[in-house]
Amino acid sequence: MPQPHGILYAWLLQAQATDCHRFAPDVNGLKIDRQHTYEEHGPGIDHDIPQAHEKPSHPELTWPKIRAFMQEPFSEFWGTFIIIMFGDGVVAQVVLSQGAKGSYQSISWGWGLGVMLGVYVGGKSGAHLNPAVTLANCVFRKHPWRKFPVYALAQLLGAMLAAAVVYGNYRSAIDNLEGYNVRTVATATNPNGTAGIFCTYPAPFMTKTGQFFSEYIASALLMFLIFACTDGSNLGAVTPGSNNLVPLCLFFIIFGIGACFGWETGYAINLARDFGPRLVSFMVGYGHEVWSFGGYYFWVPMVAPFCGTLTGGLLYDLFIYTGHSPINSPYMGLNRFLSWTPKTWSNTYNRAEKAV
Repeated sequence: MPQPHGILYAWLLQAQATDCHRFAPDVNGLKIDRQHTYEEHGPGIDHDIPQAHEKPSHPELTWPKIRAFMQEPFSEFWGTFIIIMFGDGVVAQVVLSQGAKGSYQSISWGWGLGVMLGVYVGGKSGAHLNPAVTLANCVFRKHPWRKFPVYALAQLLGAMLAAAVVYGNYRSAIDNLEGYNVRTVATATNPNGTAGIFCTYPAPFMTKTGQFFSEYIASALLMFLIFACTDGSNLGAVTPGSNNLVPLCLFFIIFGIGACFGWETGYAINLARDFGPRLVSFMVGYGHEVWSFGGYYFWVPMVAPFCGTLTGGLLYDLFIYTGHSPINSPYMGLNRFLSWTPKTWSNTYNRAEKAV
């Protein structure tokens, strides 16, 4: 029979090995929790790869300093830009060819690929690429609240630029279908309207309640599945050591949402993706109908995604997630809002941001 002190010694050795594997010092000697560092940003970021510690070339120059300071907004901007380029681009090809060069499934593929590639581009910021996803990460994954408006603005501007590029690329085809400088929203009496290339419009039979819940359910699914894919304690998830597979998972998530829940409202599930291109379409001449169509539907994809992602995040943390989350803390984390301090705003909880 093994002696008690022998069992204790073996247990201590195992615990020490586990701790050494889980924690690694950063450049300042701080311990980084490998299991939780990626959670602040949603899709995982592996801080142990050599590229993460690569020093920039000529850091003394002005532009490298600006780029280093603006690294996260730039990542969100260009990641969202890629999403809209592929997403609006595939819709334009299907609509303007009147189905000859694609179908609804082509649109699902295009948006899925756009999100996957956008996440690869925006990895340095966590690749939220969606203000509603950023909000959910602020609430449930300790993403600093002060970064929320910066991320949201970068995402919106990236979407607007991409929509403008898509419009410029397909302007001749739009003129060919609608008529020179004619810009309209598609209706039952005007099937050639092209405003749907840039933003979403509901099916004519949809009620306001139906419009809202269609976007709400799709957004809740999106956030629930993002948290599932990036949960290191979930054996079925993408583990921190293989986070380069998270974008591929997001491809299947977006493709699935589009194929199963996209028909009724166009599955915007993203304020930046819908409002940015909608604003651009208004500016290039599509008129007030971009706001009034569907009983002023435009506000639905601005509000419903936030409600949906918060619900999806809440459900995942409430029933599945066992890591750091307000749901897994006393009073479900609400006590920190009762004593508001600058620490609450930064949302770092005594952790060095360099270690996140």
